[in-house]
Amino acid sequence: MPNLYIDPNYKSPLSLRETEKAIKEIKDYFEGALAWNLNLQRVSAPLFVRKGSGVNDDLNGIERKVTFQIRDDNNSDAEIVFSLAKWKRMVLADYGFNTGEGLYTDMNAIRPDEESLDNLHSLYVDQWDWERVITAQQRNLEFLKNIVRKIYKAVREAESHICKLYPQIKPVLPKEIQFVHTEELLEMYPDLNPRQREDKISEKYGAVFIIGIGGELADGTIHDGRAPDYDDWVTPTGQGKKGLNGDIFLWYPVLKRGFEISSMGIRVDRDAMLKQLEIRNALNRTEFAWHKRLLDGQLPLSIGGGIGQSRLCMFLLQKLHVGEVHSSVWPRDMLDKCAQAGIKLL
Repeated sequence: MPNLYIDPNYKSPLSLRETEKAIKEIKDYFEGALAWNLNLQRVSAPLFVRKGSGVNDDLNGIERKVTFQIRDDNNSDAEIVFSLAKWKRMVLADYGFNTGEGLYTDMNAIRPDEESLDNLHSLYVDQWDWERVITAQQRNLEFLKNIVRKIYKAVREAESHICKLYPQIKPVLPKEIQFVHTEELLEMYPDLNPRQREDKISEKYGAVFIIGIGGELADGTIHDGRAPDYDDWVTPTGQGKKGLNGDIFLWYPVLKRGFEISSMGIRVDRDAMLKQLEIRNALNRTEFAWHKRLLDGQLPLSIGGGIGQSRLCMFLLQKLHVGEVHSSVWPRDMLDKCAQAGIKLL
């Protein structure tokens, strides 16, 4: 049986047609607020890239990609993107974006090895992927926090907008987002696993940015996996901590758990990428075209991330299941149980 949570008292605050209308309202409003707050321009993005280019996101490096052959290109292999983490940085260079400018785009992905299809996880992933050019002096924790605050401001603005349109939905987000490092979480909750720590800190603050994901912690573990060639999780930030990346978590009363809506960070420079590739035994990636461009100084320093479109819609519309805000394929027993509970998946 899938890891599915059903609240017997749950009832969607919106009908199916109201939901579809509200999804468009959220997406239109939020991407405008995000673009304004971060000075971003919308660009078109690929659904698939050439296999072996090094452009695709590798996530944790073990997940299978959906691949196919291009008949009119000698049956060469292409693969559906996992995200556009590296592609965006390449576009910043190729399109001539300047410091303080950036881009955002609609990213659609298929992740067949998603570990657990449940209320939050789907085979289909849709994000606003964004990236912005920065200077070497801005590669620091305070700049990262400032960008996080601007993103959170856009989230709260979208919440206010949707609550005005649908008064039956009440706002739940706190005024400010808090910051905590994974090392601090380990110290605070040494007997809990990372997922449980995320829940605890999200419930405590309502909105929190968890810093330093991917690097080894004091006890030899990592909080969660991160690829070695986009976010910087190895640069020291003082007091025994390291990492210029993180995730935005919100406390979600509907599911009674922490709710990740964004993974982001300052991207690797030359030294950080080489160090992280060495840690992950992946120095062979330096032969890929994308990695060569970074090592040769042809890609700008940047900050970027992804913000879940369906995740944000689910949160703001106070839905119990992500399938209420996007269409996907679900296990039969999950469909049956949702139907019995009156939960209508798209």
